[in-house]
Amino acid sequence: MDTPQIRFDDGAVYEDFMGTWSRIAGATFLDWLAPAAGGRWVDVGCGNGAFTQMLVDRCAPAEVQGIDPSPAQLAFARSRLAGGPAQFSQGDAMALPWSDAAFDAGVMALVIFFVPEPAKGVAEMARVVRPGGSVSAYAWDILGGGFPFAAMQEEMVALGSPASWPPSVEASRIEAMQALWEGAGLVDVETRVIASERTFADFDAFWKTAQGGPGVAPRIAAMSAADVQRLRERLQARLATDASGRVTCSSRANAVKGRVA
Repeated sequence: MDTPQIRFDDGAVYEDFMGTWSRIAGATFLDWLAPAAGGRWVDVGCGNGAFTQMLVDRCAPAEVQGIDPSPAQLAFARSRLAGGPAQFSQGDAMALPWSDAAFDAGVMALVIFFVPEPAKGVAEMARVVRPGGSVSAYAWDILGGGFPFAAMQEEMVALGSPASWPPSVEASRIEAMQALWEGAGLVDVETRVIASERTFADFDAFWKTAQGGPGVAPRIAAMSAADVQRLRERLQARLATDASGRVTCSSRANAVKGRVA
């Protein structure tokens, strides 16, 4: 069976599946960055604007330019941030359409493992950020089991459905991120781990959200009804619930930051 390509083409589905997680981890990430207000930001792989909105709400930026390959995600981002300092354009993380030193800060939120050549993406961020400016990212520690829906992936594999991961999953290792930042000539490079939790009202709420991922939905559609039911039962047995029936899931992301020399 061919592994489906992971494409985020629905901003609303992404919001429930990953946007909430992005903001939970992103809050700790921004606390760590502690950026000054009034900066000019580029949000590379901005998707539906989940993290872009955090920049606008928390960092009082003078400008945010978001770029993403998905027109549908960008349409959602424009609708949620209309009338503010954020603007959005379709484009490629490995060929950013801005001049050198155009921004004070560049960021990739849950993106680097989707960039076909991560080193090019980091080099492009470093190019468009001014000397002394910040270049940073956070990404799920997928190979270390930190993906928020890792249990779903593991149980699907146990039932014969091949794992579906982004094309540059190795880039999410903390050692790889450190090397990518140093390889791009960035200085004062630091890394950290971000642990997060998200609570769902009950197992049904978790199950509905977990099925929405673009790497999951087509695989579930290809499974027999019996296997889908087995998947549901295995997950329900695996995930603990509290006295109110709520399900709390954990995640772990690796983060990196550095400055343009």
